[in-house]
Amino acid sequence: MKKRKACRFSSFSAVVALGILILAGLCPTAKAANLPQKDAILVGWVAPFTGPLAQFTQSTKFIEAKALAEMNKNGGIYIDEYKRRIPVKIIWADSESNPTKASEAANKLVLSNKVDFLIASWTPDTINPVSAVAERHKIPALMENGPIESWMTGGPYKWAYGDLFSLENMVDTYIDAWDAAKTNKKVGFVYDNQVDGILLSRLTTQRAKARGYTIIDPGRFPAGTRDYTSIISQFKKAGVDIVVANMITPDFAVAWKQFHQQGFVPKIFTIGKGLCFRSDASSLGGDLGNGLLAEDHWEPSFPFKSSLTGQTAAGLSAEWAKTGKYPDATLGYDMSTFDVLADVLTRAKSLDREKLRKALSETDLNTMFGHIKYDRRNIAEVPLVVSQWVRGKNGAWEKHIVANGKFTKVPLAKEKLFFLAGSK
Repeated sequence: MKKRKACRFSSFSAVVALGILILAGLCPTAKAANLPQKDAILVGWVAPFTGPLAQFTQSTKFIEAKALAEMNKNGGIYIDEYKRRIPVKIIWADSESNPTKASEAANKLVLSNKVDFLIASWTPDTINPVSAVAERHKIPALMENGPIESWMTGGPYKWAYGDLFSLENMVDTYIDAWDAAKTNKKVGFVYDNQVDGILLSRLTTQRAKARGYTIIDPGRFPAGTRDYTSIISQFKKAGVDIVVANMITPDFAVAWKQFHQQGFVPKIFTIGKGLCFRSDASSLGGDLGNGLLAEDHWEPSFPFKSSLTGQTAAGLSAEWAKTGKYPDATLGYDMSTFDVLADVLTRAKSLDREKLRKALSETDLNTMFGHIKYDRRNIAEVPLVVSQWVRGKNGAWEKHIVANGKFTKVPLAKEKLFFLAGSK
């Protein structure tokens, strides 16, 4: 009798256990029961919202609103572990245009905010230290805007990936622009003693000499220099037709005004870093910016569109123009970064760091900045062209693309390069 009761009890327990297993399989949250509560996919983004690089973040929040509206419209991104869609949330952190602050901000995002993914943008001052944090904490990270050569000084990378431009391509494209005009091929350097200045002086010497140019190099000088008389005098004596510089905007403004004051205006002046924005051209005063050449990262004429929103470069620029601001490169970089982020999260379907890293490494996507696919160094090289600043008919500053280097899909302007007013 006792044996029969035991048998009946054992059978009943088996039925109950089987029922629990069946319910567990049917319940969408059962497998996620042991996971921490997740109300949002947290993306930590470090950018220079204050300090001398703050101009680069002028369109960031505008792009965020567009991108998140699209990413979260159906409840967010489907995540396998949770068996549901989870909305994406950006946690912004200010690098204050300072490498130390950038590192501190990134560490806080990882350790305190517990973000699932890191992004950093705008120049080595922000992306290099954030990349180091990503490697240290083994968290997938995406960097936007910075020279490949500068970023690789911190490599090799496993967790950090970069949508970056090449200084080598930039210099080659500078020379392409110079080749389009008839000059004596004498090039004067105005490169300071910062990392970019030292690197560019070497690259420009190698590449320009190989293409038949003579270099007049007065040597490196400290950033913040206020007197360029000796440099100008050397250029005058050598009969320089072309000057190339890499300086922050305030330093360039001082130098360029002294060129005019001392009666020396070359036929072509190419300025890196210091003339990226319309406000930079305006800050020189009058028409001093008219005809200057500068590197150009993105324009409304670029033949690309967002994979996330489907909007073209021209369409995005037109929408931004309604804010009363000029369509600068910040639009293309930020939109492209959201394109990649949405694609990675969608393909990974997971918040596991290694799965996210793998999805990031396998990116093969057309974006607002062109095609993004990472090489063995974790780099996707993005377009960089050279444009000439022109004072338009209505007085507004315009950029005319005069050389596109290896990025031949980017159309050149109909207008040809012209020499600077006052040059001899």
